[in-house]
Amino acid sequence: MTHPDPARRRTPLHCGWQLHLRHGAPGAPADLQHQAIDAVVPGTVHTDLIATGHLADPNVGTREDEQHWIGASTWSYATTIAAPAEQGERTELVFEGLDTHAEVFLDGVRLGETKNMHRRFRFDVTGLLSHAEHRLEVVFHPIMAEVDRVREDVGIMPAVEATHYPYVRKMACNFGWDWGPVFITAGIWRPVLLDTWSVAALDDPVLLATIDGDDGVLRMAATVRSAGAEADLQVRVRVDAHPHSGGGNLPGDGAGGHDGGAHPGAHRTTAQVRGDRVETEVRVPQVRPWWPVGMGEATRYPVTIELCTADGQVLDRVERRVGFRTVELVQEPDAHGVGFQTVINGRAVNARGFNWIPDLPFPSAIGAERYRRRLDQALAANANTLRVWGGGIFEPAEFYDACDERGLMVWQDFLFSCAAYPETPWFREEIEAEARQAITDLSHHPSLILWNANNECLMGYDEWGWKEILDGRPWGAHYYGELLPSLVAELDPSRPYIPGSPNSGDLTTSPNADERGPSHLWDVWNELDMVAYRDRTPPFAAEFGFCGPPTHATLRAAVPEGELTLDNPVVRHHLRAENGVHKLNSRIGEHFPGVATDDDWLWIAQLHQARALVLGVDHLRSLPRCTGALVWQLNDCWPVISWAAVDSEERLKPLWYALRSAFAPQRLSVQPRDGALVLAAVNDSGQPWSVTATVRRVAFDGTEHASTEVALEVPVAGTAQVALPAQIATPGDERAELLVIEAPGAERTTWFWARDTELAYPRAGWDTQVHQAEDGVDLVVTAETLVRDLTVFPDRLLDADGDPLPASAVASRALITLLPGEATRIRIPGAGPEHAEALMTRPVLRAANDIEELAPAR
Repeated sequence: MTHPDPARRRTPLHCGWQLHLRHGAPGAPADLQHQAIDAVVPGTVHTDLIATGHLADPNVGTREDEQHWIGASTWSYATTIAAPAEQGERTELVFEGLDTHAEVFLDGVRLGETKNMHRRFRFDVTGLLSHAEHRLEVVFHPIMAEVDRVREDVGIMPAVEATHYPYVRKMACNFGWDWGPVFITAGIWRPVLLDTWSVAALDDPVLLATIDGDDGVLRMAATVRSAGAEADLQVRVRVDAHPHSGGGNLPGDGAGGHDGGAHPGAHRTTAQVRGDRVETEVRVPQVRPWWPVGMGEATRYPVTIELCTADGQVLDRVERRVGFRTVELVQEPDAHGVGFQTVINGRAVNARGFNWIPDLPFPSAIGAERYRRRLDQALAANANTLRVWGGGIFEPAEFYDACDERGLMVWQDFLFSCAAYPETPWFREEIEAEARQAITDLSHHPSLILWNANNECLMGYDEWGWKEILDGRPWGAHYYGELLPSLVAELDPSRPYIPGSPNSGDLTTSPNADERGPSHLWDVWNELDMVAYRDRTPPFAAEFGFCGPPTHATLRAAVPEGELTLDNPVVRHHLRAENGVHKLNSRIGEHFPGVATDDDWLWIAQLHQARALVLGVDHLRSLPRCTGALVWQLNDCWPVISWAAVDSEERLKPLWYALRSAFAPQRLSVQPRDGALVLAAVNDSGQPWSVTATVRRVAFDGTEHASTEVALEVPVAGTAQVALPAQIATPGDERAELLVIEAPGAERTTWFWARDTELAYPRAGWDTQVHQAEDGVDLVVTAETLVRDLTVFPDRLLDADGDPLPASAVASRALITLLPGEATRIRIPGAGPEHAEALMTRPVLRAANDIEELAPAR
């Protein structure tokens, strides 16, 4: 039997675009005004100018300061489009994303104006497309003019970092941040298409997949738009009986031509359309749940939704994958205040992971493969959670699909960060439309487990002097306390909502107290030494971090000349932390000496960052009440000295290796408690952990002074701790001894009693051998002395053209501590025998005690 194609057609309009400079701001090249520049859509003005050679790489040196004219200019994107091959009753021009203040023209006729980067916009062009050539043009106006207009209307809205972003609905970090550049973008940054349909179309399906007993329950609600006359319509929903776990090709939105056909074992239902809404439910018996990584399979089921006429003609089809699971946020009183426990499918799960920022300053340039690489790096670091930060964007489907596949849980911020926001009627309408779209678009993703209203806006209002500046003016409380929770309750009651991060339960309580709610631990780094992490006892740590430089190859590409130290003004240009030079020098100086060379400075600064976060994560995870530790941040968007574990060129910093260890599902660490030392065990493995650990007190020369065995029973998503006996916990010489902790199934850890500058380190001595391996080389290092934090830097190896090895040349291990006589093997893919000599010494092979100022030759 042959079935006709459904009526709906979605035709991408990504070809033939040209970019024109309509009005150049001061600094614009004089000859650019009259040029037609080939443009890529989706894209931005910046990426088009770079691709066509009109703009040098703004990541290099201080070139960032030479491109601000771009964001102050008026630009036009134009192309020629034709009438759709098959005309329908309704034709709409759909822009998935316009950045940001834009006017849309068809054959010179203005269709409308947009001022929100985060929304989808539709323009009805029914009857306007009748021949082969129509000129479509989008004019982008300088966003700063809109900033000035709104600021004049609403008054000063306090904000940290760049102060422009609260006045417009644009990615906040475009205006700069303490880890990012000022690239004020413009362009058609998401797809544009012609949407042609007849009779009716299915819009905005919300899919909520939960579990009731052993059954999966899929609730579907959608809007049905009519093209004209009323029709007798129904919606058919089918859930395939054969689920998928992990990766695989994902179905996209779209229409097909069949009527559902025979799908043995599929679960389906049909519902009549009433007015412009339809709601229905499908039950899937004996469903296989979606689980976070480490707790089970990330199982998803294909779903097809079809809008049909009474005689079965398919008018529209949408395809998704859903994962059946339940999410609860349990906030019950505990001995210190109120807890903050995530529960998935009835089982407590603790969060380990990172905050996520836009992975490039130009998000349209981030493809699905780059998203997968970055998320695989998070997964390989033993993360199970990412928090999508509110100063960026709602990421595209590729990001959430990849998280779904991998079992990575996602905290999703609404797009408010570190500022007071206007509450004018226009802002309220735009933010409601923006939030409705985000909730609807993301509702089917099982990885999304929490809606968070904002980043640090409650803390800013409470602690940063905003009340005096605002003098009673609205600042966003309506959004966080009324609008957003009501939208989540209406559209997505399957997930919890919180009014901000940090928050202490409502908008009236000091938001960053450790008694309840997620906390941000920024007094450490900004003001205090890393050891002050041990003074904090939050129920959940949603942000904390320490600054450190990127890899040498990444920083050297951005700073081609001069020493790579803070004495170089170009290096300082790539440090955006407030008062960053002082903070870096102060924090590093609390543990390490000043050094003479840039190689040593880079190594010490990276090592210090790694040490700080291991200390913080181990402390937080060892607290029985702390159910989450999300480090700021996983990724960088440009070459910068920042808090990231992965730099902008996708290279792993030492911090990444440190967190891979600290985030291990089963982890042992020594913690100071009430003047004594305890052995703490953490178990996020999904099964109870019975472990017997051996703890040895060893001199730096390898002499064992004492040893004991410690047995611990660690519950799922729990901790256990045992006080260490005096012969272990009390050193004979704290300057020259360490504890070594080993147990089956857990990575070896160590404890040093003193700071690096106080330790009597021997100068690192080792024997090295290089062996050819299938995909690279193996470096075997045998310690002749104590070797602390042995690390290989593959980015310091050069290829035949004299360029650094690519980011895929990743050392298998790093930050390894060896006692005299112990050996380790490190795999370096991409390296070859020609690198053998370089691999055996600095700057490729480093240790904490190979630095002259720490361990002078004796």
